[in-house]
Amino acid sequence: MRASGILLPVASLPSKYGIGAFSKSAYEFVDKLKAAGQKYWQILPLGPTSYGDSPYQSFSAFAGNPYFIDLDALVEEGLLTKEECEACDFGDDPGRVDYEKIYNERFKLLQEAFFRSRSENNQDFQTFMNENKEWLDDYCLYMAVKRRFRGVSWSEWDEDIRGREPEAMNRYREMCSSEIRFYAFMQFLFRNQWLKLKAYANENGISIIGDIPIYVAFDSADTWAAPEMFQFDSSLHPTAVAGCPPDGFSATGQLWGNPLYDWEYHRRTGYAWWIRRMRHSFKLYDTVRVDHFRGFDEYYSIPYGDATAEFGCWKKGPGIELFEVLKRELGDMPIIAEDLGYLTPSVIKLVKDSGYPGMKVLEFAFDSREESDYLPHNYDKNCVVYTGTHDNQTLSAWFGELSGEDRELAMDYLNLYGRDREEYNWEFIRLALESVADLAVIPIQDYLGLGAEARINRPSILGGNWAWRLRDGEFTDELAGKIRKLTKIYGRL
Repeated sequence: MRASGILLPVASLPSKYGIGAFSKSAYEFVDKLKAAGQKYWQILPLGPTSYGDSPYQSFSAFAGNPYFIDLDALVEEGLLTKEECEACDFGDDPGRVDYEKIYNERFKLLQEAFFRSRSENNQDFQTFMNENKEWLDDYCLYMAVKRRFRGVSWSEWDEDIRGREPEAMNRYREMCSSEIRFYAFMQFLFRNQWLKLKAYANENGISIIGDIPIYVAFDSADTWAAPEMFQFDSSLHPTAVAGCPPDGFSATGQLWGNPLYDWEYHRRTGYAWWIRRMRHSFKLYDTVRVDHFRGFDEYYSIPYGDATAEFGCWKKGPGIELFEVLKRELGDMPIIAEDLGYLTPSVIKLVKDSGYPGMKVLEFAFDSREESDYLPHNYDKNCVVYTGTHDNQTLSAWFGELSGEDRELAMDYLNLYGRDREEYNWEFIRLALESVADLAVIPIQDYLGLGAEARINRPSILGGNWAWRLRDGEFTDELAGKIRKLTKIYGRL
């Protein structure tokens, strides 16, 4: 069935308190999606972010980001007052997230709400802790101990707790009991509010496309709690880390620094952790976009300690075996394979054998040097077309940065001659919607025709990313009507 959706991270929603949340604005965005005839809302990973604020570098593959907890809901429950929330300095730019101010202010409020919650008498909270024990206990202890060590990575903790010695684990559980319960309470609030918002979206015909990074962060509860799952040495240091080799975009490649999986360990354990992770993901999302899908075929391994990604090598991943196991355990899963970048025949075969739709990005299509698989006349139906993703420039800014030959190809392909430059974004959107791709997803910035200021992420550049926000009132009824009209014309309503 043909369908379409809009890409907007939760953090980019409008809100009074400095960052998008599961607030009234989120429900209003769902209403706008419905009015625009959309069937999907695509978001970015929902995990708690660490240094650099990237949702792809999270403290946990299972936990949720406390920044997204709706403060107004806590006011309604009597856990906070409106005056307390409004007295906080969350930044004064409604179009940007100031993460430092959010970090400094929000946890104080959430801690106050926790103290007033009388959580020890809350049976629902107790049930939540029992049902999520397999990941929640380690995550909460990890975050509490991390707080005691002033936020440094677990690799810099005292040796006994770094190595999870039983006596140290018991000592810190006792010493940090209140903090542990506080972190559990934040996850309880996050889960309840998110599932309520998701239910509202589903009731209104909107499915959620979530996103899971292939890798976990080194500074995470996942690596501390189960180092045996990763390529670590006996001192708990990585032997190799993840990234991408040098290419046309980066002469030295991309050094992500994430620990690599010990795939032989995962095979021996029947991929139990991956089964848990995917089962958890499908409780949160209707469809899951799996980031860096090619890493399951072959992964790029960079020696630990290297300053660049130049001297890595490709190694074999689990291949189709992992997805066969997941299918046996979890049934048919609606997955989108992020298969962007240079694809070898074996990666193409893995995507085909999995049956999952891959991604097509129009901003990658107009290379005058060669024929591109991203040009719509080369698509088959089983794919998802995007004008751009969170890692790309906005359409309007991208077009302005094209080389002369590439721009000429785009002008010829879309017959843009004589058109108003301010309307070019709509021609590219039309191209995506009219394509044979089963699903078309357009970032809200492209519908709004915004420029470089609205870019969400610049890969390999630290700082200034993940901060753009939709302003209150920008997604107008008029825009929703225009989107709906195009959606209907191209059979995606």
